[in-house]
Amino acid sequence: MNVRHVLVLPDRDAAEEVAQEAVDRFGLPEEPQLVRDALAGEDDAEDAQWLVIVEDPREQLDTTSLDDLAAEYEGWLEAP
Repeated sequence: MNVRHVLVLPDRDAAEEVAQEAVDRFGLPEEPQLVRDALAGEDDAEDAQWLVIVEDPREQLDTTSLDDLAAEYEGWLEAP
């Protein structure tokens, strides 16, 4: 089973930093995917959140640690 963790960040810079930090901190084999997520009903690019998609094929990542990492950048781990 391939588990995906979704970290929600306030902007692209934070998302890029979290993606790199996740690789360094958790020894990920590849950098997580970044996805821009416009807020519902908003057309302004400033009102977009960024998602960091972390693949966890062996289900080895600790969700508390992922949430703590996101929180360091004013984000959070999306609940499954």
